[in-house]
Amino acid sequence: MGNGNRPTPEFRREAVRLALTSGRTRREIAEDLGIGLSTLTRWLSRERDVGEPVEASVDLHAELKRLRRENAVLKQERDILKKAAAFFAKDASR
Repeated sequence: MGNGNRPTPEFRREAVRLALTSGRTRREIAEDLGIGLSTLTRWLSRERDVGEPVEASVDLHAELKRLRRENAVLKQERDILKKAAAFFAKDASR
């Protein structure tokens, strides 16, 4: 930001979403977005005060469902690769 323009509500929401879900530090996110750490912290505080809108909880539920499904597929792929590695290791030792 840094150019004197006020951030849009969409920008603020996205910054808050990143801070809550990205796993990165607030400082890193603030620097990447070009805003002050205190600004991001203030936005997060306001978001908590307002509470979570119903739409966001539905989105989080859908995201959780998607991630669980993806996790199951990745576990299956991992298991297949483990079995293949064991098979080829056994075959190579002959």
